[in-house]
Amino acid sequence: MKRFMSALVVVVLMLSLSGLASVQAATGPARARLDAFATGLHSLTGHFTQSLTDINGNTGRTSSGTLALQAPRQFRWDTLTPYKQTIVADGSRVWMYDPELEQVTVRVQSNEEAHSPLTVLTDLKQLDREFKVSERGEHDGLVWLRLTSTSKEPQFDYVDMGFGSKGLVRMDFRDQLGSTTDIRFSDWKRNVAIPPATFDFVPPKGADVIGDAPVLSTRPLRD
Repeated sequence: MKRFMSALVVVVLMLSLSGLASVQAATGPARARLDAFATGLHSLTGHFTQSLTDINGNTGRTSSGTLALQAPRQFRWDTLTPYKQTIVADGSRVWMYDPELEQVTVRVQSNEEAHSPLTVLTDLKQLDREFKVSERGEHDGLVWLRLTSTSKEPQFDYVDMGFGSKGLVRMDFRDQLGSTTDIRFSDWKRNVAIPPATFDFVPPKGADVIGDAPVLSTRPLRD
């Protein structure tokens, strides 16, 4: 693919968290802000900007768009500029649509893949089961929390979450190839009513569909 894969493809599709780990809850200012932000949270919408830096320190283009999260398993990530790309986790499958390639990639959404560093915002108990959580101090005007997978075969090195006075502001993700993705969030709206159709993805007419698509579907293709 000509442009770098969205961090949320990594977050939603790559994570494979198996088994239950012992609780390793962190205590401190960053964890307190996470708890305040996530307690009672069942839906969330906002905007993001993200950039990727490779292992050699080369930074790619910044992209931006919108996201929506609905507990417990639904998620939508729309990259709007400088290109378009859509990722939808509908509760049973994860869809990725690239309009430029006219291609849809789909795979079955397992319980483990539904649990990502963003979706755990709606389930703090799951966070403490499946991540080691540690305080990382204060820098860049934020207090930081590091999430490290407790899986025996982790698919990433760590995810750092930066919190301001109003909640989650940044997420820094480093994969096992040494590349880092910096995601910055804004315009959070908590517990808003999200239309169910937001998480109902229908492959556009004429698009190639690759992967674990439903065998039978009564839904018409979108023009």
